[in-house]
Amino acid sequence: MAKNTPLIHLENVTKKYELDDSEFYQALNGISLTIQKGEFVAIMGPSGSGKSTMMHILGALDTPTTGKYKFQGKEISSFTEDELAEIRNKEIGFVFQTFNLLSRTTVIKNVEKPMIYGGIGKEERRKKALNALGLVGIEEKANNLSNKISGGQVQRVAIARAIVMDPSIIFADEPTGNLDSKTSREIMDFFKKLNKEGRTIVVITHEPDIAEYANRKIRIVDGEIVSDTRK
Repeated sequence: MAKNTPLIHLENVTKKYELDDSEFYQALNGISLTIQKGEFVAIMGPSGSGKSTMMHILGALDTPTTGKYKFQGKEISSFTEDELAEIRNKEIGFVFQTFNLLSRTTVIKNVEKPMIYGGIGKEERRKKALNALGLVGIEEKANNLSNKISGGQVQRVAIARAIVMDPSIIFADEPTGNLDSKTSREIMDFFKKLNKEGRTIVVITHEPDIAEYANRKIRIVDGEIVSDTRK
Protein backbone atom coordinates (compact mmCIF):
# COMPACT_ATOMS: atom_id res chain seq x y z
CA MET A 1 0.00 0.00 0.00
CA ALA A 2 1.41 3.42 -1.00
CA LYS A 3 2.22 5.73 1.91
CA ASN A 4 -0.66 8.19 1.35
CA THR A 5 -3.25 5.61 0.26
CA PRO A 6 -6.27 5.59 2.61
CA LEU A 7 -6.84 2.36 4.50
CA ILE A 8 -10.54 2.55 3.60
CA HIS A 9 -12.35 4.55 0.92
CA LEU A 10 -16.08 4.29 0.29
CA GLU A 11 -17.57 6.11 -2.68
CA ASN A 12 -21.34 6.59 -2.97
CA VAL A 13 -22.08 3.21 -1.38
CA THR A 14 -25.66 1.99 -1.12
CA LYS A 15 -27.04 -1.20 0.39
CA LYS A 16 -30.50 -2.57 -0.33
CA TYR A 17 -32.09 -5.67 1.15
CA GLU A 18 -34.92 -7.44 -0.63
CA LEU A 19 -37.89 -7.89 1.72
CA ASP A 20 -40.09 -9.76 -0.74
CA ASP A 21 -40.63 -9.92 -4.51
CA SER A 22 -41.45 -6.24 -4.88
CA GLU A 23 -40.19 -4.48 -1.75
CA PHE A 24 -36.71 -3.34 -0.77
CA TYR A 25 -35.25 -1.86 2.39
CA GLN A 26 -32.45 0.66 1.77
CA ALA A 27 -30.03 0.47 4.72
CA LEU A 28 -27.32 2.76 3.28
CA ASN A 29 -27.98 5.67 0.96
CA GLY A 30 -24.92 7.01 -0.88
CA ILE A 31 -22.21 6.80 1.80
CA SER A 32 -18.82 8.31 0.97
CA LEU A 33 -16.09 7.98 3.56
CA THR A 34 -12.30 7.78 3.95
CA ILE A 35 -10.47 6.28 6.95
CA GLN A 36 -6.71 6.72 7.25
CA LYS A 37 -4.29 4.31 8.89
CA GLY A 38 -3.96 5.00 12.62
CA GLU A 39 -7.34 6.67 13.15
CA PHE A 40 -9.67 5.90 16.06
CA VAL A 41 -13.20 6.30 14.70
CA ALA A 42 -16.59 5.96 16.41
CA ILE A 43 -19.58 5.30 14.15
CA MET A 44 -22.72 6.37 15.98
CA GLY A 45 -26.42 6.24 15.34
CA PRO A 46 -29.73 5.06 16.76
CA SER A 47 -31.04 1.53 16.25
CA GLY A 48 -31.91 1.01 12.58
CA SER A 49 -29.69 3.89 11.41
CA GLY A 50 -27.53 1.66 9.19
CA LYS A 51 -24.40 1.66 11.37
CA SER A 52 -24.26 -2.15 11.67
CA THR A 53 -24.76 -2.54 7.90
CA MET A 54 -21.93 -0.08 7.41
CA MET A 55 -19.66 -2.09 9.69
CA HIS A 56 -20.48 -5.28 7.76
CA ILE A 57 -19.47 -3.59 4.51
CA LEU A 58 -16.36 -1.94 5.99
CA GLY A 59 -15.36 -5.29 7.52
CA ALA A 60 -15.84 -7.18 4.20
CA LEU A 61 -18.65 -9.24 5.77
CA ASP A 62 -21.02 -7.90 3.12
CA THR A 63 -20.77 -6.11 -0.22
CA PRO A 64 -22.38 -2.86 -1.42
CA THR A 65 -25.40 -2.94 -3.73
CA THR A 66 -23.87 -0.02 -5.64
CA GLY A 67 -20.79 2.17 -5.19
CA LYS A 68 -17.11 1.46 -4.65
CA TYR A 69 -15.16 0.15 -1.69
CA LYS A 70 -11.38 0.38 -1.77
CA PHE A 71 -9.42 -1.36 0.99
CA GLN A 72 -5.71 -0.47 1.07
CA GLY A 73 -6.16 0.95 -2.44
CA LYS A 74 -7.74 -2.23 -3.87
CA GLU A 75 -11.28 -2.18 -5.22
CA ILE A 76 -12.91 -5.05 -3.31
CA SER A 77 -16.61 -4.41 -4.05
CA SER A 78 -16.63 -7.23 -6.59
CA PHE A 79 -14.30 -9.66 -4.78
CA THR A 80 -15.38 -13.28 -4.45
CA GLU A 81 -16.33 -14.66 -1.04
CA ASP A 82 -12.98 -16.50 -0.85
CA GLU A 83 -11.07 -13.28 -1.60
CA LEU A 84 -13.08 -11.39 1.03
CA ALA A 85 -12.52 -14.21 3.54
CA GLU A 86 -8.76 -13.87 3.08
CA ILE A 87 -8.92 -10.12 3.73
CA ARG A 88 -11.04 -10.71 6.85
CA ASN A 89 -8.60 -13.31 8.14
CA LYS A 90 -5.34 -11.43 7.51
CA GLU A 91 -6.22 -7.73 7.55
CA ILE A 92 -9.29 -7.25 9.76
CA GLY A 93 -9.94 -8.00 13.43
CA PHE A 94 -13.47 -8.15 14.84
CA VAL A 95 -14.74 -7.72 18.39
CA PHE A 96 -18.47 -8.41 18.60
CA GLN A 97 -20.90 -7.51 21.40
CA THR A 98 -21.83 -11.19 21.71
CA PHE A 99 -18.10 -12.11 21.78
CA ASN A 100 -18.65 -15.16 19.49
CA LEU A 101 -16.29 -17.34 21.53
CA LEU A 102 -16.56 -21.13 21.64
CA SER A 103 -17.78 -21.51 25.23
CA ARG A 104 -16.60 -25.05 25.97
CA THR A 105 -13.18 -24.41 24.48
CA THR A 106 -10.16 -23.01 26.31
CA VAL A 107 -9.25 -19.35 26.10
CA ILE A 108 -6.04 -20.06 24.17
CA LYS A 109 -7.82 -22.28 21.62
CA ASN A 110 -10.30 -19.46 20.96
CA VAL A 111 -7.45 -17.02 20.35
CA GLU A 112 -5.69 -19.51 18.06
CA LYS A 113 -8.76 -19.93 15.80
CA PRO A 114 -7.94 -17.21 13.20
CA MET A 115 -4.40 -18.57 12.91
CA ILE A 116 -5.68 -22.06 12.08
CA TYR A 117 -7.62 -20.54 9.16
CA GLY A 118 -4.48 -18.58 8.28
CA GLY A 119 -2.39 -21.75 8.04
CA ILE A 120 -0.02 -20.92 10.91
CA GLY A 121 1.75 -23.90 12.55
CA LYS A 122 0.93 -25.22 16.04
CA GLU A 123 3.96 -23.89 17.95
CA GLU A 124 3.78 -20.46 16.31
CA ARG A 125 0.02 -20.31 17.04
CA ARG A 126 0.56 -20.97 20.73
CA LYS A 127 3.36 -18.42 20.97
CA LYS A 128 1.31 -15.71 19.23
CA ALA A 129 -1.83 -16.53 21.23
CA LEU A 130 0.01 -16.29 24.57
CA ASN A 131 1.56 -13.01 23.47
CA ALA A 132 -1.88 -11.58 22.55
CA LEU A 133 -3.33 -12.74 25.88
CA GLY A 134 -0.38 -11.09 27.63
CA LEU A 135 -1.14 -7.82 25.83
CA VAL A 136 -4.72 -7.83 27.18
CA GLY A 137 -3.55 -8.85 30.66
CA ILE A 138 -5.06 -12.34 31.01
CA GLU A 139 -2.27 -14.71 30.00
CA GLU A 140 -2.87 -16.65 33.24
CA LYS A 141 -6.38 -17.59 32.00
CA ALA A 142 -5.04 -19.29 28.84
CA ASN A 143 -6.16 -22.80 29.87
CA ASN A 144 -9.49 -21.82 31.43
CA LEU A 145 -12.66 -22.69 29.56
CA SER A 146 -14.21 -19.58 28.00
CA ASN A 147 -17.47 -20.08 29.91
CA LYS A 148 -15.60 -20.10 33.23
CA ILE A 149 -14.27 -16.52 33.18
CA SER A 150 -15.92 -13.13 33.80
CA GLY A 151 -17.63 -10.98 31.16
CA GLY A 152 -14.78 -8.49 31.14
CA GLN A 153 -12.25 -11.30 30.73
CA VAL A 154 -14.32 -12.79 27.89
CA GLN A 155 -14.20 -9.43 26.12
CA ARG A 156 -10.42 -9.32 26.58
CA VAL A 157 -10.18 -12.79 25.01
CA ALA A 158 -12.23 -11.48 22.08
CA ILE A 159 -9.80 -8.56 21.72
CA ALA A 160 -6.80 -10.92 21.90
CA ARG A 161 -8.35 -13.01 19.13
CA ALA A 162 -8.94 -9.84 17.07
CA ILE A 163 -5.31 -8.67 17.30
CA VAL A 164 -3.51 -12.02 17.03
CA MET A 165 -3.12 -11.83 13.22
CA ASP A 166 -1.77 -8.25 13.55
CA PRO A 167 -4.60 -6.84 11.38
CA SER A 168 -4.58 -3.48 9.60
CA ILE A 169 -7.83 -2.48 11.32
CA ILE A 170 -9.97 -3.60 14.27
CA PHE A 171 -13.76 -3.27 14.24
CA ALA A 172 -15.58 -3.36 17.57
CA ASP A 173 -19.38 -3.62 17.40
CA GLU A 174 -20.96 -2.30 20.63
CA PRO A 175 -17.94 -3.74 22.51
CA THR A 176 -19.14 -2.65 25.97
CA GLY A 177 -22.87 -3.32 25.54
CA ASN A 178 -22.92 -6.26 27.97
CA LEU A 179 -20.42 -4.90 30.49
CA ASP A 180 -20.65 -2.80 33.66
CA SER A 181 -19.32 0.77 33.59
CA LYS A 182 -15.98 -0.01 35.29
CA THR A 183 -15.20 -2.89 32.90
CA SER A 184 -16.39 -0.78 29.96
CA ARG A 185 -13.84 1.92 30.87
CA GLU A 186 -11.08 -0.69 31.13
CA ILE A 187 -11.93 -2.12 27.70
CA MET A 188 -12.12 1.32 26.05
CA ASP A 189 -8.84 2.38 27.71
CA PHE A 190 -7.30 -0.71 26.15
CA PHE A 191 -8.61 0.22 22.69
CA LYS A 192 -7.11 3.68 23.24
CA LYS A 193 -3.77 2.06 24.10
CA LEU A 194 -3.91 -0.09 20.95
CA ASN A 195 -4.61 3.03 18.89
CA LYS A 196 -1.65 4.87 20.43
CA GLU A 197 0.50 1.91 19.38
CA GLY A 198 -0.56 2.59 15.79
CA ARG A 199 -3.56 0.32 15.28
CA THR A 200 -6.60 1.61 13.41
CA ILE A 201 -9.78 1.21 15.49
CA VAL A 202 -13.42 1.60 14.42
CA VAL A 203 -16.02 1.32 17.20
CA ILE A 204 -19.73 1.01 16.43
CA THR A 205 -21.77 2.41 19.31
CA HIS A 206 -24.92 4.26 20.29
CA GLU A 207 -23.39 5.42 23.59
CA PRO A 208 -21.94 8.98 23.60
CA ASP A 209 -19.53 8.26 26.48
CA ILE A 210 -18.01 5.34 24.55
CA ALA A 211 -17.72 7.46 21.39
CA GLU A 212 -15.76 10.06 23.39
CA TYR A 213 -12.75 7.72 23.43
CA ALA A 214 -12.41 8.12 19.65
CA ASN A 215 -10.62 10.96 17.87
CA ARG A 216 -13.28 11.08 15.17
CA LYS A 217 -17.06 10.68 15.44
CA ILE A 218 -19.25 9.81 12.46
CA ARG A 219 -23.00 9.92 12.98
CA ILE A 220 -25.41 8.01 10.75
CA VAL A 221 -29.17 8.57 10.55
CA ASP A 222 -31.44 6.75 8.09
CA GLY A 223 -28.50 5.36 6.12
CA GLU A 224 -26.78 8.71 5.60
CA ILE A 225 -23.82 10.42 7.29
CA VAL A 226 -25.20 13.50 9.04
CA SER A 227 -21.98 14.56 10.81
CA ASP A 228 -18.26 13.75 10.77
CA THR A 229 -16.21 15.53 13.43
CA ARG A 230 -12.62 15.25 14.65
CA LYS A 231 -11.10 16.26 17.97
